[in-house]
Amino acid sequence: MDFTDLVTDAVTRLDGVALPTPVQRLARLSQLTGAEVWTKREDLQVGRSYKVRGAYNTIAQLDPGTTVVTASAGNHAQGFAYACASLGVRGTVVVPGTTPKQKRQRIAALGGDAITLRVEGDTYDDSARVAAELAAASGAVVVPAFDALSTVAGQATVAVELLAQLPVAPDVVVLPVGGGGLLAGCATWLREHSPATRVVGVEPAGAAGMAAALTAGEPVTLAEIDTFVDGAAVRRAGEVTFPLVRDAGVELVAVPEGAVCTEMLELYQVDGVIAEPAGALATAALASGAVVVEPGQTVLALLSGGNNDVSRYAEVVERSLVHRGLKHYFLVEFPQEPGALRRFLDEVLGPDDDIVLFEYQKRDNRETGAALVGIELGAAAGLTPLLARIAAGPLRIQHLAPGTTAYRFLV
Repeated sequence: MDFTDLVTDAVTRLDGVALPTPVQRLARLSQLTGAEVWTKREDLQVGRSYKVRGAYNTIAQLDPGTTVVTASAGNHAQGFAYACASLGVRGTVVVPGTTPKQKRQRIAALGGDAITLRVEGDTYDDSARVAAELAAASGAVVVPAFDALSTVAGQATVAVELLAQLPVAPDVVVLPVGGGGLLAGCATWLREHSPATRVVGVEPAGAAGMAAALTAGEPVTLAEIDTFVDGAAVRRAGEVTFPLVRDAGVELVAVPEGAVCTEMLELYQVDGVIAEPAGALATAALASGAVVVEPGQTVLALLSGGNNDVSRYAEVVERSLVHRGLKHYFLVEFPQEPGALRRFLDEVLGPDDDIVLFEYQKRDNRETGAALVGIELGAAAGLTPLLARIAAGPLRIQHLAPGTTAYRFLV
């Protein structure tokens, strides 16, 4: 059976199960780029993510009485849980410890008594190893989060819908990339049914596994990843998805996690959309200029998920400020004498700068005491004059550089 037939069958299976999520024009990004920018709202899908499409399509094809197991960073697990409950299938979900509490609660709510939830490891890949071990021991069938043709075909139904929903065929489709199931499915479908459409995959800069695979000519395991964009933080591209992505001739770009955070805030504050980090990848690529489009083009950027724990927003704001060059941290050695802090405020801070963190403990038996100071600038351009004032002053001040151990403790 060819891929078109697999996707057509998936459309039939998902009828009445997966919602035909709407497309919505984004005025903010349209104005910014000069293009007609649309998004497809998979954050409004069952489980608030497109992942139910692949999970249900896979489980619905299994023999009655089959038990299943899966590993997921959270969104696939919700689709898996919903499919198990809907089809009366017993399943086990293994998630990494980085999965937000909100996602764990939703997995349990969607799956009910049909599923057992286990937390294992620090990354998706750790959880996948545990899921494989459970399947080998119990005889359960593994339902991959992305690396199976049935999953890929289910995710491809996103492309089927968007072609039918947009007023004209899209010139550009921008998709988030983790293990590659969504990109493989949609790019393969679009290559056959809208060959003039340019397809771009967007990875988080701290977990660009698909780009590494394309460079190496095969999937490779990344030694270290940033797990902040939890829905796309995968160490290794899929064995099934990689050749499909390669053969579809897609472009790949990477977006820094801080830019993703900035876009999450813009989506919320301007567009009224709650997006998780992976959900904001595609629009972040447009907003940051990582993906350049032409004025007048029709562009579709998929909003892939909206499962974001509200407790993460403090970190989202922090990462956004740091990325935009507005927040900096310093170690300041103050002489332990009256008026030292006042002189720092008067001589170092600019009129638009603000102290947002100050940690200091006086030591009576020392001449100086170190303080940790966080400064938020009125504009990124304010850093150069701030550093000049620091250099001209008598205080010993160390600017904590991003990436250092001390800095990672803070951000």
